[in-house]
Amino acid sequence: MTIKNWPLLERPREKLFEMGAKNLSDAELVALLLGNGANGKSALDLARELLRRFDGLAGVLSTDFRQIARVSGIGPAKAASLAAMRELGHRQLYAEVQNRDVLSSSQATREYLRARFRYCKSEIFSCIFLTNQHHILRLDELFQGTIDGAAVYPREVVERCLAYNAAAVILAHNHPSGIAEPSQADIAITRKLRVALETIDVRVLDHLIVGSAQVVSLAERGLM
Repeated sequence: MTIKNWPLLERPREKLFEMGAKNLSDAELVALLLGNGANGKSALDLARELLRRFDGLAGVLSTDFRQIARVSGIGPAKAASLAAMRELGHRQLYAEVQNRDVLSSSQATREYLRARFRYCKSEIFSCIFLTNQHHILRLDELFQGTIDGAAVYPREVVERCLAYNAAAVILAHNHPSGIAEPSQADIAITRKLRVALETIDVRVLDHLIVGSAQVVSLAERGLM
């Protein structure tokens, strides 16, 4: 039986309009993004299959859309819808911090970084480049590594600061393990970058480590 033959309030779209999006299950929301079924399966069947295959909603949204597209019945168009939804969520959070002092809105900054990086399967080292008023100029993902770490090159960070005329930076990277505790290597590269950036009068305000449940600040820990 296709979704069109289901009772009205069992159809995801009609249920959303009648009861609100918060009352839909993960599978129903994913089904709405997929739009339609394929290969004799409804959109809801396909959504449930994705959630099973990739260990829930977090797994679906953190998996590269090219891999999602290879699932039977999904294809590029449906995978692109999922990727676009994830990116829109990231951009909404980014918009909330973009024109604000990131130090006075530190929680919003952390929520954005956690949403963007907590499910990444490899380590990504990023820099938030700031004005004198601590407004964001750019956020660049500079170095990508493996599940164990990423090589960081201070010269590249210095060159980006000069290119953007940044007055300060916040460093950030994720721990794919999900545990946000700083390592000795994290502390060492923070201090190395701070020394390098002092030569061009750019301040390192913080280094944020993103885990699955929390974001840890090296500045708050006194580890800068």
